[in-house]
Amino acid sequence: MSLALAPLDVSVELEANLPCRKFDPDLWFSDSPAELELAKSLCGDCPLRVECLAGAVERSEPWGVWGGEIFERGAVVPRKRPRGRPRKEDVARDAALRVEAEARLAASGLSGARNAVRLAA
Repeated sequence: MSLALAPLDVSVELEANLPCRKFDPDLWFSDSPAELELAKSLCGDCPLRVECLAGAVERSEPWGVWGGEIFERGAVVPRKRPRGRPRKEDVARDAALRVEAEARLAASGLSGARNAVRLAA
């Protein structure tokens, strides 16, 4: 018995220009906060960024960078924190980044998607 493959989409040619196809895929699932920030920056010019983010929100992706946002345990987080207790200034910066992430989601029309996107605290 053979598995039927989905028909090819015209966007197959486009996939060659996607950052997640050009660079090491492990970059988008790294444990290093610096590498995740690099992956986020590479997503900035991606033509499928909004669709990628919408799909990740819909699937509640457990982790990784999707559509230029970091997901952890199915929620969008402003940045990946290193292990250990965060410094006070990091907590304040996270609060500001959380507001920015919510604004970016709202600007891309995803704030109301699937009963609102859950942002990690």
